[in-house]
Amino acid sequence: MTRGSDIDPAAREEALTPLTLKRVGIDTYRENVAYMHRECDRYRAEGFQALAKVEVRADGRRILATLNVVDDAAIVGCGELGLSEDAFASLDAAEGCPVSIRQAEPPASIPAMHRKLAGERLTRDDFRGIIRDIAERRYSKIELTAFVVACDLGELDREEVFYLSDAMSRVGRRLDWHEQPVVDKHCIGGVPGNRTSMLLVPIVAAHGLLCPKTSSRAITSPSGTADTMEVLARVDMPFDELGELVRTHRGCLAWGGTSELSPADDVLISVERPLSVDSPGQMVASILSKKIAAGSTHLLLDLPIGPHAKVRSMPEAHRLRKLFEFVARRLGLTLDVVITDGSQPVGRGIGPALEARDVMRVLTNHPEAPMDLRQKALRLAGRMLEFDPDVRGGDGFGLARDILDDGRALDKMRAIIQAQGAHAFDPEHPPLAPHTLEVTAHCDGAVTALDNLQLARIARLAGAPRAIGAGVDLAVRIGDTVSAGQPLYRVYAASPNELTFARQACERDRGVAIGSHEGIVRLNVEG
Repeated sequence: MTRGSDIDPAAREEALTPLTLKRVGIDTYRENVAYMHRECDRYRAEGFQALAKVEVRADGRRILATLNVVDDAAIVGCGELGLSEDAFASLDAAEGCPVSIRQAEPPASIPAMHRKLAGERLTRDDFRGIIRDIAERRYSKIELTAFVVACDLGELDREEVFYLSDAMSRVGRRLDWHEQPVVDKHCIGGVPGNRTSMLLVPIVAAHGLLCPKTSSRAITSPSGTADTMEVLARVDMPFDELGELVRTHRGCLAWGGTSELSPADDVLISVERPLSVDSPGQMVASILSKKIAAGSTHLLLDLPIGPHAKVRSMPEAHRLRKLFEFVARRLGLTLDVVITDGSQPVGRGIGPALEARDVMRVLTNHPEAPMDLRQKALRLAGRMLEFDPDVRGGDGFGLARDILDDGRALDKMRAIIQAQGAHAFDPEHPPLAPHTLEVTAHCDGAVTALDNLQLARIARLAGAPRAIGAGVDLAVRIGDTVSAGQPLYRVYAASPNELTFARQACERDRGVAIGSHEGIVRLNVEG
């Protein structure tokens, strides 16, 4: 008599009645989840357990998923297998088709992950195995969390950060533009309204440098570059179409979510963000792996420092810069790190439509264009232009200013917008959310601080970035003198409830400190 455990899995699969695929409308945020009814014959026969990793097959395709067991037939019936939105999209099979499910083999890299949990130093091959399994969705959220926390608490040494970065860049698509330099810019984040990429790309592309800029959507901020650009043009584009656009116009401003560049990074972020884990090693690996995979040869890194930024002090900034420089050098990437002032938001607007207004006002040389956004963009664009071997060091700023002032940057931006699929937008009358709240000064004095985190939180409570017209429109900067009752900023909310949430946050903390001019702290930053 043959024992069940000795039966070939494929033969056993053929002997069982297939299940019917059902799409379950649940967003599981970058995790494949399968749903099976507890009374399903397959569940009892296979000995499945909740949260086990399973392999799902349909129409010759396969995915790995985490199993959830349900008792409600309204979710899935006994003859059905449900898939979350992420899993359904990954499998790419028609609802109602036959589908099979079996136990998944445990990831081969789990022993290496356990060694990292024990505090051991891992090799290049260890990291390659772990990242390959993560990209193939072989790790459960629990195992992913264990790896992320182990790397955070264990503080990867700089060789390990290089191994992690290299491994992440080698999984998924890796591009070669067949020319040099291929330039890019990245900011480590934490400063609202910092939409310099939307100014840098048209400036450097107008000069002739290749700048295929793919950006992220907001996860915890009121707007990402892709969210703000989407106010002006389509950002979700097939990569082949995007490649042709870049070759024609020398630049783009698109969402990187469909590019399959360093896919393990997207999976790791789905765990890091809820845990608020953003260790230096993981930050470096995340940023540099995507740039290498995208075919960049030269990268400008904006590293803001400030009391409410990701990096709080100059010594911390220098340590992070050295780590970035070491790993970039090992990866063969030319890197220029610019330390900037992150003590307050950049520009006036916080939220997609407000930020798009600021960008277009700078490009059109509008008299009300925010000067801080213009000056920072020119400084960074100048450094990027100096990646061109024909541009002498120190000449970049003046060249960038000329390209902006004479309209070449605006012409290039309009060409990119048209090529990506323009959306109607008037910077003089942006589509702002209908419910408003004016927040005013409670006393006379000087603005001594603007809290990036609180102002961003207020903008998100108002509905940004989901509602493109929601956000915060600033009326003051650090150092401004204000009188009691003078407007500090206006909140635009998408609904009455969101306005209430934003008002309650403002009542707890306006995010604007008012005191004497002697209380103003100026940050001295360097490139």
